[in-house]
Amino acid sequence: MAGIFKAYDIRGIYGDTLTNDTALKIGRAFATFLKPKKVVVGQDMRSHSEPLFKALSEGLTMQGVDVIKVGLCTTPMSYFANGKLGADASIMITASHNPGEWNGFKVCREQAIPISGATGIMEIEKIVNDESFDPPAAEKGTIVEHDILDEYVEHVQKLAQFDRPMKIVADYANSMGILEAKALGPKIEIDALFDELDGNFPNHEANPLKPEMLADCQAKVKSGKYDFGVCFDGDADRVGFVDEKGEIVPMDMITALIAQSLLKKEKGVIFYDLRSSWSLKEIITENGGIPKMSRVGHAFIKQQIRDDNAIFAGELSGHYYFRDNYYTESSSMAVLSVCNVLSDTGKSLSELIAPIQRYFASGEINSEVADVTDVTNTLMENYSSGKLIELDGVSIEFHDWWFNVRPSNTEPLLRLNLEAKTKEMMEEKRDEVLGIIRG
Repeated sequence: MAGIFKAYDIRGIYGDTLTNDTALKIGRAFATFLKPKKVVVGQDMRSHSEPLFKALSEGLTMQGVDVIKVGLCTTPMSYFANGKLGADASIMITASHNPGEWNGFKVCREQAIPISGATGIMEIEKIVNDESFDPPAAEKGTIVEHDILDEYVEHVQKLAQFDRPMKIVADYANSMGILEAKALGPKIEIDALFDELDGNFPNHEANPLKPEMLADCQAKVKSGKYDFGVCFDGDADRVGFVDEKGEIVPMDMITALIAQSLLKKEKGVIFYDLRSSWSLKEIITENGGIPKMSRVGHAFIKQQIRDDNAIFAGELSGHYYFRDNYYTESSSMAVLSVCNVLSDTGKSLSELIAPIQRYFASGEINSEVADVTDVTNTLMENYSSGKLIELDGVSIEFHDWWFNVRPSNTEPLLRLNLEAKTKEMMEEKRDEVLGIIRG
């Protein structure tokens, strides 16, 4: 069980670090920690998700918990089911974009409030390791099945406000986007890539954050006439976009477009993660919204948007969070929001992106360092004339460029994101900062 309890979820290699016996203990520990009466449990397409469900549910019901089995679903659907069905908690069995031998659990309280390492996962780990479970209940819990798909489709479709038909390419990577796309509705014609569920990911990894994983979608879009293309990750809580020319659209620019769409209907707070472009903050302000910066990581950002009753939030990794989906991700709602903007403006996606992509970004660059703290302190000393922000790692802003460095949770790495007002300055400052980081 070493190392399976992570900062944001529980994840390991099935049959090795994550076994059915471990899943049963996690079920018991979850019940002991949270004391829920009713728990929604969903699962992805991996072959071992069903045996893990049986073991996990055995542990939960042993403790007297009633399980609502929503079966094969996306992670956004499991969040929706948690809130819609009035559950005390939910568990999604998935390892997202990890290779096929991996699996795990995304765990939430009521209303799809995430449980992270800091808010419960470490306590669950301790209960598992110590086997300090509550005694089994006198009366075992029940398992009932509930198909959530139709309710989720109806829920998501409320956002669709475009009149003209759309034609898109969707790369499902043989994973749960196949189900998530059912919520897109009849006005979107989909040319699908890799649309057979296969937990071994036979064609390519389901990770839209990696440019090479969007190559098939890009090629397909370039071969025909489409409004845009989308690529879902393994459990469909993230989605990447390519424009009608087949060019990858930066994920913070999609956040800006969705913000424009939502702010037409309602003014309010919109969060963006601190790696996002300056232009995103500007777009939110120009459209009457209140921009607020968040830490990286879904557990942090979901808490912040709840606290501020924010309308929406976007992360540079392709997570798009909607207040109307219990402050959680919905990749189908993100796709529909983009369709709304295209329809409202009559413009293509590339035409919409061009004026808001105002600056030049380095992308995230990882560097292995011997001492993260020492390097970070050196950067703070070297750039002490800038505005310092210590929300997540260190961000330093100047009038014409900024950078953020964040340590990895799991490796001796520093992650650099940098942006400048000109391409030349971005390249100069990127190389300058990397020179300090890498010594």
